[in-house]
Formats: sequence, structure tokens, C-alpha cells
Amino acid sequence: MSTARAPAKRILVVDDDPDLRDILRSTLEPAGFFVEEASDGVKALAAVKAQAPDLILLDYMMPELTGPEVCERLKQDLLLRHVPIIMLTGKSEVQDKVHGINAGADDYVVKPFDPQELLARVQMVLRRTAMELEANPLTKLPGNTSIQREIDRRISGNVPLAVCYLDLNRFKAFNDHYGFKRGDEVIQRTATLLLDACKSHGGPQDFVGHIGGDDFIVITTTDRVDGLCQAIVRAFDAMALQLYDPADRSRGYLLHKDRKGQEVKVPLLSIAIAVVTNELQPLTHAGQVATIGAELKAYAKQFDHSTYAKERRQIADS
Repeated sequence: MSTARAPAKRILVVDDDPDLRDILRSTLEPAGFFVEEASDGVKALAAVKAQAPDLILLDYMMPELTGPEVCERLKQDLLLRHVPIIMLTGKSEVQDKVHGINAGADDYVVKPFDPQELLARVQMVLRRTAMELEANPLTKLPGNTSIQREIDRRISGNVPLAVCYLDLNRFKAFNDHYGFKRGDEVIQRTATLLLDACKSHGGPQDFVGHIGGDDFIVITTTDRVDGLCQAIVRAFDAMALQLYDPADRSRGYLLHKDRKGQEVKVPLLSIAIAVVTNELQPLTHAGQVATIGAELKAYAKQFDHSTYAKERRQIADS
């Protein structure tokens, strides 16, 4: 019995020198990687946004946009900031390496490079990224390891912080009634909704993660959190209606059999958001944030409609 092979990792090679791109291709493809190319920074951004690669090999000096400029733009994008980048530079000066790392590069390779060293660095960065990101396979959003690290990083930075824990009400009944495929669609569309809401109502440094199942997390700032939560509630309620069959949608609830086989009325999906901030009390570690969030989320889930809850039991309805 044959086992399915994992798809080849996609690497985007970005360099204005076609000969160097050929060298990189001839180094990477025999090692099992799928290689795509871009000849300048503008084309690189377009290629990444069309389909995010697993890793980018990015030249330091290029026309249109330099490597550090491309790197900075990608790291500001909620969907793309987790794509690892190895900077290629023709110089060995420390200043160039530091500039690349400060722009967000995960590693650097000095040209001319040894092919074996390049492969080793590519494989190392891919392994490290997989371990650190722990991305959810369904949504591709960062998982628990990255979430905890991000919360701790922001706490240590002593900046205005708002951590939003999001949970879908009655998701299990929906999943049981319509099946796992429809349930997965709800999870994926919720992830997209959160990313879109952060882009339109959040800030450039907002973070969206997937804790697991129907639990998500959004990290933003205290000045944006209310508007962001209100936007999420509105968008989710509009989206939720479209997830149901016409008869259930017009009825306004599911006719679902419970564990005893009895038919019960289950209200439509809604979203509960617990907001933990450092406005009213200092936050010291991720565990403390999670404990407060769990208490607030239990309160928010008491309601049949979408809502968000903050400290002091402030409630804003949909």
C-alpha cells in the first residue's frame, strides 16, 4: 500500500540577476523544492499575494523595491507576515545583515554561497517556522505556541493591549446537523472574516490566531478594539445567515435531534467575544490573560445573540 507524498515546499526566488535565479533553481529543485521566480520587488509582492509560498529567498539590492522594503511590506500583512524570508546579499558587512534582520528577515545568506549551506539554511528555517507557527491546517492561522509568544511579547513591550477570545455559539449542533464539510466551511469563512475585519477596522500590527476548533484569538490595541469587535459581530451575523439551508434560514433556527433523539429548536450561529485589556489592570503573562478571557467568554456565551464582553461586565449587543 503506497502512502501519499507531501506536496513539495514552494520557494519564491527573488533576484534581478537571471543567472543567479538559474543557480538557485538548479540547487533547490533537485532537493525536492518547487521553485518560482520574480525579477524585482514589485513582481515579488504580486506573486506572494497571488499565492503565498512556503519560503522566500530575497535579494538585498533590487530595482523598484529593495529586499528590506519588500520584507517590511510583507511583515505588515496579516496573512503574509508568517512567510519566512531568507535575505540574499552580495556583501558581508554586518550593517546589511542587521538591516535585513530588522526588516523582518528570518535569516541571511551571503553571495557567493555554498549550495549545501544554502540548502541547510532553507531546511532549518522551514523547520523552525513550522515549529514556531504551528499553523492550523484548516485556516493556516498561527496556533497556540505563536499565540502565547505574541501575547507575552506585547505584555513585555508595555503597550496598550486588547486580547479578544472568539467562540462560535452552537457550532457543534450546526456541525452535527450539516456535517463536517459544512462545519469546516464555517471555520474557514470565520477566519477570513476576522482577517478582513482587522484590515478594515484594526491596525497594521494586529494578530489573528486559531486556538483550535471554533475558537479564535485577535490581538489589537485598546483604542481600536470596540470598533473592531462591533465590525466582527455585524459581519458574522450577516455571514451566518448564508450558511444555512433556505428552510432553516427562513425559520430562524435548526430543527435538530439531541443526544436522546428528541427534536429541539437550535438558534442560529452567533459569535461570543471576550475582550481582555490592560486598561483597568496590569497584565503580566499569557496565562493570566487566558484566565480572565475564559471568565468573560463564559459570560458572553449566555446570550443567544452575538456579543462582546469586556472587563467590568461591559456588554455591547449586536
